[in-house]
Amino acid sequence: MTITTEAEVVEAIRSAQAPLSLRGGNTRGMAGPGADLSLAGLRGISLYEPGALTLVAQAGTPVSEIETTLAAEGQRLAFEPMDHRALMGRSGTPTIGGIFAANVSGPRRLAIGAARDFLLGVRFVDGQGSVIKNGGRVMKNVTGYDLVKLMAGSRGTLGAVTEVSLKVLPTPETNATLVLSGLDDAAAIAAMALAMRSPFEVAGAAHDQAQGLSFLRLEGFETSVSYRTGRLKDLLAATGAELEVLDAEPSATLWRDLRDVAAFHGAAGDVWRVHCRPTEAPALAAKAGAEAHLYDWAGGLIWLRMAPGTDLRARLGRYDGHATLLRAESAAQALLPRQEPEAPGVARLTAGLRAKFDPRGIFNAEALALTP
Repeated sequence: MTITTEAEVVEAIRSAQAPLSLRGGNTRGMAGPGADLSLAGLRGISLYEPGALTLVAQAGTPVSEIETTLAAEGQRLAFEPMDHRALMGRSGTPTIGGIFAANVSGPRRLAIGAARDFLLGVRFVDGQGSVIKNGGRVMKNVTGYDLVKLMAGSRGTLGAVTEVSLKVLPTPETNATLVLSGLDDAAAIAAMALAMRSPFEVAGAAHDQAQGLSFLRLEGFETSVSYRTGRLKDLLAATGAELEVLDAEPSATLWRDLRDVAAFHGAAGDVWRVHCRPTEAPALAAKAGAEAHLYDWAGGLIWLRMAPGTDLRARLGRYDGHATLLRAESAAQALLPRQEPEAPGVARLTAGLRAKFDPRGIFNAEALALTP
């Protein structure tokens, strides 16, 4: 069934007699079993006010369409959502609803926030077929459930998102990347931490272990970027690393590749992402014994390419963070849950929210299951 209106979503949910698998562009391949309910047909930008830095779009609107519209006004999605297709070996079209449902956020997250921080309002259909609207077109304080933030990252477990309102930002005049070479993992994490503590407004910090290269991005007006890059070079000279500056075009290409984990494209093995304290990242990477790994978010995110079937969670043991199995061969998927099992207290909160918004338990239950 092709869904093109919110009314059709309501009818599909009310008439459902079995679990539903909510999907957007299905570019991540992580929707669970159940009758396919695609929201990709809910397309179109409902409102765009460049002066107010706000945009309202139907959930199935392609991200590319939104980015093209914003670019014409010198604006952008500042949280730079990742395009999973090449990494996951999938096709499809990324949708704005899917981006917020999974809270997909790129390297700039450590500087300006995640996707959920740009979500102003949301319309969704709950498990009983009721349309719920929360938030609006401006940032404001509200009482009760903050459903806007609750829906971001809920992976379709609480409702079918039909429309989102979001904040956009101007595109900076230019950008540059300071490249440090010759640092091992621990030294790179320390250098990135030093840069992030500086007053020079670093907008991205990553380290590619295979190449031995660390990357620090700066954005803004050309004179400001030039000045801050020079000062950052002075600050990091004591690390002993060789320093090089990439201009705007190669810098933009580099960060697009880092965002999409291009180093793992087409490579065999399971792909995991680990969220952790940056100070713990080198030790965790060493314990993982990955075939390849790289750091983003100044070490707060580790991408790892593991031998097929490796239980990374068992190998890492207890630490302050969590691991997600993003891509795996079928044998591993049959044994390992994609998501980190929730702590008992969090699991109780999750169950309570699902009882409130999806009392029949028909939405993407697989996304919260502890086993596939």
